[in-house]
Amino acid sequence: MNTLYGAAAVSARGRGLTSQRARDRLVATLRAQGIRDPRVLDVIRSTPRHLFIDEALSARAYENTALPIGLDQTISQPWVVARMTELLIEYGAPKRVLEIGTGSGYQAAVLAQLVDTLYTVERIEELLRKARRVFRNLKLENIRSRHDDGNIGWAAEAPFDAIVLTAAGESVPRALVDQVADGGALVAPLGPPGTQRLLRFRRHGNDWQREELEAVSFVPLLGGLG
Repeated sequence: MNTLYGAAAVSARGRGLTSQRARDRLVATLRAQGIRDPRVLDVIRSTPRHLFIDEALSARAYENTALPIGLDQTISQPWVVARMTELLIEYGAPKRVLEIGTGSGYQAAVLAQLVDTLYTVERIEELLRKARRVFRNLKLENIRSRHDDGNIGWAAEAPFDAIVLTAAGESVPRALVDQVADGGALVAPLGPPGTQRLLRFRRHGNDWQREELEAVSFVPLLGGLG
């Protein structure tokens, strides 16, 4: 597992933005709301979420809430990040994971500490540039990122042991389904705003097991480049 001891994290602690007490409170909240995997809770505790948001919102970084990151996008609620991560690693930590929708980079940073290689695709170039800077500062060297339409995935690196979508569509794009390895999993929010559900699909050859889970709220999965 990677650890986050980069210069940026040390500097932030020096400014008093990342009290251990605040992180411990967040982890206690997540545990009370059903997050059980100790690997996930440990990573949430150690990941400096404030580095992925605007400094003006840093005082709210360890609240269990989504926050705006500009360009009509948000950093996901920590519970959602923890839950999606937990669903991906429940049956064993996948080695190669594809994330669709880098956004702030927070979900990618959490996953990267639990898998061998994290691939992430973002359609909005400005967001991807910001996320890449944080990845470098935190020395997360097992993240590979790409500016592209997430609906088409990353075929050159497929198949993936797991794929996670951080934006919601009416259905999972066919290209992404085809990039899941046999025995792999795909976690995604699906449905229109107000009725979205979190789903997990597990592939067994040509058969798929579908689990419909919690109600969630995500930004829409869009095509093209921004």
